[in-house]
Amino acid sequence: MRVLVVSEGEHEQGGALENLLRRLGGKEAQFVLDCVRRDDIHAHHGKGPGYIKRALRWLKEAKRREMDALVLLVDQDKPEYRRNEQVREAQEYYNPKVPAFSLPRALGVAIKMFDAWMLADEKALTDVLGCTVARQPDPETIGKPKQVCARLLESGTNQMAQREMYAEVALRLDIDILTSRCPKGFKPFAEHVRRMFGQEEYS
Repeated sequence: MRVLVVSEGEHEQGGALENLLRRLGGKEAQFVLDCVRRDDIHAHHGKGPGYIKRALRWLKEAKRREMDALVLLVDQDKPEYRRNEQVREAQEYYNPKVPAFSLPRALGVAIKMFDAWMLADEKALTDVLGCTVARQPDPETIGKPKQVCARLLESGTNQMAQREMYAEVALRLDIDILTSRCPKGFKPFAEHVRRMFGQEEYS
């Protein structure tokens, strides 16, 4: 199964998002990574709010590249409800007359950022960073999770780039803990991913 994975930036694309996708059922999938903000991928023409059009355009791009599915993950934006609702609508949008719009997909919004997911499981952080990490506040309420992760990395004994830290945490974190601590963003995204891969359970 060839899957186009579209996300915000280097931290997602440094291995962390791919590791999560494999743990959610995509062990045998072939992932092709791309950035959601590419200037040459314009929003789909037609009616509807901006992020629905952007998601539909990426579905068409995935079909053009002969992909079997699309994963699209973006960070929450303000006003908060707008992007969440638009991505939810795009997840549910199907049009049998346009083959691209029937493509399997898992679209999600990380609240407030993908980085917050890396703060859900203090045991995984402790293992990766080589120092004891206390339980963090509810990840979806942290205003600047990227900076929190950077500070934890600086205090650790294991030297690595932040994107490498994320990739290692994604391999080790407890998916059940991540689901319970990030119920607004990760939980629905994980459900879409498992359904896309035909999985009822995750490991």
